[in-house]
Amino acid sequence: MRIVIAEDSVVLRDGLSLLLTTRGHEVAAAVGDGEALVAAVAEHDPDVAVVDVRMPPTHTDEGLRAAIRLRGDRPELGLLVFSQYIETRYAARLLAGGARGIGYLLKERVADVKDFMSALERIAAGETVLDPEVVTQLMGASGRADALALLTPREREVLAMMAQGRSNSAIAETLFLSYGSVEKHVSQIFTKLGLAPSDGDHRRVLAVLRYLQG
Repeated sequence: MRIVIAEDSVVLRDGLSLLLTTRGHEVAAAVGDGEALVAAVAEHDPDVAVVDVRMPPTHTDEGLRAAIRLRGDRPELGLLVFSQYIETRYAARLLAGGARGIGYLLKERVADVKDFMSALERIAAGETVLDPEVVTQLMGASGRADALALLTPREREVLAMMAQGRSNSAIAETLFLSYGSVEKHVSQIFTKLGLAPSDGDHRRVLAVLRYLQG
């Protein structure tokens, strides 16, 4: 993969670059702010961009705003938001533009290098990779709490995994359920939320995330 990194911490930026290059990937550019990220993507045409949320000049949400801009200009670009922070407003906007090839992981919750590398590869392949805590906070930020209250605890678990881009088979394996049980839960979720089920995982994720942003 050809990768561009946007991270304002020099130590983390160099560490990510070393991690990726030693595993056979090309780090085309490693930059420290949103404008430099946009320029680097235009110059190097990467497969994936790894983006922190808070970068200069204000250290608030520059990274996510740059990611939204890139998503509009280059929808085929894989984007991994990799941060200590969850910014629900811009995260919902980013995901509402199409969940395919997008990830949002929290730095302190990535305990295994293999998991990080797997996430990058999945995003480059067009999958959606969301930390469960990101999904939870997006749910909490939604103005549709009444509809969510209709879901059973098990349906909430299934919904969270759907929003992470998991297939019915993966959900069944993780939650130790039969495939048929997961299908029934998914059907109930869409019925209760007023969403039409879809055979395509990414369309399903997009529908859920559109709902979650209210």
